Amino acid sequence: MSPSTSPRFFTEREVARHCTEDSCWVLMGSRVYDVTAFLRMHPGGEALIRSRSGKDVSQAIEGPPHRHSENARRWLEQYYIGELDRDNGTDEAQRELFFTSLENMFNSFLLVVPLQDLVDWRKPLAWQVGHLREKYDEWVHQPVDRPIRLFGNPLMEAITKTSWYWVPIVWLPIVFYLSWHCYTTLAQGTIRVALTSDFSIPIHKYLFPVLFLIGWFLWSFMEYCIHRFVFHMNPPAHNYYLITLHFLLHGQHHKSPFDGSRLVFPPGLASLVVGVFYVTLSSVLPDILGLCVFVGGLGGYVVYDMIHYYLHYGSPKKGSYLYSLKAYHVKHHFEHQKLGFGITTKFWDHPFNTAIPDEKF
Repeated sequence: MSPSTSPRFFTEREVARHCTEDSCWVLMGSRVYDVTAFLRMHPGGEALIRSRSGKDVSQAIEGPPHRHSENARRWLEQYYIGELDRDNGTDEAQRELFFTSLENMFNSFLLVVPLQDLVDWRKPLAWQVGHLREKYDEWVHQPVDRPIRLFGNPLMEAITKTSWYWVPIVWLPIVFYLSWHCYTTLAQGTIRVALTSDFSIPIHKYLFPVLFLIGWFLWSFMEYCIHRFVFHMNPPAHNYYLITLHFLLHGQHHKSPFDGSRLVFPPGLASLVVGVFYVTLSSVLPDILGLCVFVGGLGGYVVYDMIHYYLHYGSPKKGSYLYSLKAYHVKHHFEHQKLGFGITTKFWDHPFNTAIPDEKF
């Protein structure tokens, strides 16, 4: 709702009627919110909000079991649509006069306190964020529910967007082919690894699943390192170009975490990471062994991107592994941006002391 628009009034009966997946409203005190668009995104699942539709969620916001962060409360304000009319007998003219005065007071307040939006959303953001300097880190970690346009050029803008299904379409055929190639090569029984000049051991075809899982495990470590040290680098406030680079790589995802067109790696960018992974393994391990480990890592990458998309838009069953990952990842976005870098697993967060602490009341 625009700051210059007087709020609408709804009766309790009107609010209570909006309790479906097509129209879901909640209250917080006397404020009315239309959270229909948020149902699919809610980390606790759609049913949790639906069970509170038409009701006051103030107690649920405060917890226990979970006290919502300031970012979560700020996020809720995006869905504000009006006020609850608790007194139906209020004179309409008095009410109009009251809110006209309130509107004037609010507009005066805006002249003194600048809006939190430090960019012009009508223009591409890529070339604006570098000018935020020391304000960038705080701004980029205050998420919003709106699409981001990075570039004015339509082609450049299109390159930055990728639908989730392109990840399995591009990479799974390669994973299947290389898996078949590795297994059939090992099945010939001619592959041996020389431990010394006089001694070598044969590599049996049944070792392929082990090598595949080793590659998957190595990818999980790469996933953690890329997320922590590349995506969450801390660009110097005076460096326009590093701030811009950070925003293009990952900052835009934290600013608009539910932009479905930018939740997975574009194949072109992913191929660079995949190429580095392959070259590293092939230079360390004998030919076919390196390929076996590589294809496991590539499979791990595909699962990583699919899980990341699902953690934002899926509704896993409460108590399941994916449910715990979704809650963990949402905390990373809304409350603990400097912790919780694991996506497919929390494993690496523990030895590196970046695990999100359990919430205690």
